[in-house]
Amino acid sequence: MKFKTTTLFLIILISAMSCKKEVDNSPEGILKRAKAIHESVITLDTHCDINVKNFTDSINYTQRLDNQVNLPKMNEGGLDVAWFIVYTGQDSLNKAGFEKAYENAISKFDAIHRLTKEIAPDQIELALNSDDVRRIVDAGKKVAMIGIENGYPVGLDLSNVKKFYDRGGRYMSLAHNGHSQLSDSNTGEADDVWLHNGLSDFGKLVVKEMNKVGMMIDVSHPSKEAIRQMIELSKAPVIASHSSARALCDHSRNLDDEQLGWIKDNGGVVQTVAFKSYLNTEKYEVRNNKELEIKKSIADSMGVTYYGRRELRGLEQTLRDSIIESGYLRTINDLAETKIAAMEDYPKPVNVEDFVNHIDYLVEKMGIDHVGISSDFDGGGAIEGWSDASETFNVTHELVKRGYTEEEIEKLWSGNLLRVLDEVQAISKTL
Repeated sequence: MKFKTTTLFLIILISAMSCKKEVDNSPEGILKRAKAIHESVITLDTHCDINVKNFTDSINYTQRLDNQVNLPKMNEGGLDVAWFIVYTGQDSLNKAGFEKAYENAISKFDAIHRLTKEIAPDQIELALNSDDVRRIVDAGKKVAMIGIENGYPVGLDLSNVKKFYDRGGRYMSLAHNGHSQLSDSNTGEADDVWLHNGLSDFGKLVVKEMNKVGMMIDVSHPSKEAIRQMIELSKAPVIASHSSARALCDHSRNLDDEQLGWIKDNGGVVQTVAFKSYLNTEKYEVRNNKELEIKKSIADSMGVTYYGRRELRGLEQTLRDSIIESGYLRTINDLAETKIAAMEDYPKPVNVEDFVNHIDYLVEKMGIDHVGISSDFDGGGAIEGWSDASETFNVTHELVKRGYTEEEIEKLWSGNLLRVLDEVQAISKTL
């Protein structure tokens, strides 16, 4: 009897092995598998900046605009969820500065609501939780979510945290480029000058209030000490909405191994960012310097001044608007692009492979449950292969090439971030 049972087991085992389909790891097989996975999982990008001028009746996200994220490009690339950002640049820490920042924030909240309620409610909806995300995706629509970059618009009024949450804000960073009234910024590393040595007393109250209302704390941009204090104070997991690994690229906007450990222990997630200078500084600087040289040469021949993105941001608003509206910078960029395309020895760009190198590193250090994906599109993000939302599939393709499974890719694209959102909102109900 024992012999017969063993024989039967072997027959079943051999039969099962013979029926098992071998994985096709040819380029065609990988491509086919990647397409199936990309279609199956919910793809979510935690950081897409906006310009309120693109949210009008005549110019809006239903059109394939020149910006990096809009509905046609999301459809082309299979990007399901875009976190649109209520960003405010750092300015004076006084009543006038806070009031102006608040007005700016509200104008961006209103623009996002206008898109989802008036301009294209049949194509995109605002999600406030993970259930909303899944319901909207199942309905065949795109999903808008709202993140707040820089807590500066909160001013010194703690009730603004709840007001921003009620308008749809589901994460907020407490600083940007420059120290805010809430927190020191990573930019303090440049001169070792700090305003609060981490968080201000009011910033600590804001952390507690964010826990209370159910808003995720975003540690991208604040200083290392501020991040440590946020994680120590928070009763809920935190996120880094758009940061990468400092071990691979030594930039103050990236997170070092110690910080990665803090976030892992806290149960949070790091959303790897597709920002050239945060991924490979050497490749970025060599190529950027050459590009700048070409653009300045073209500008000289036109008798105008070329301004890069950061230089343009530093100009007075009226002058900046007039330069943008004149269109000459776009002409220079187009001419430079044509010239660069014809050059055989042009320096190699930062690309999707460099980006996924950071994902690999973060997964190795933190585990698959603590890593996600972001672009920083329309705020400086863009790499070769993922230059706008229409190329989103290329990230999934590279992940499949590296051997990530569908379950792992689902976690990276949205599962981990939505899990943190669920936990943050659940914890808020207990406070």
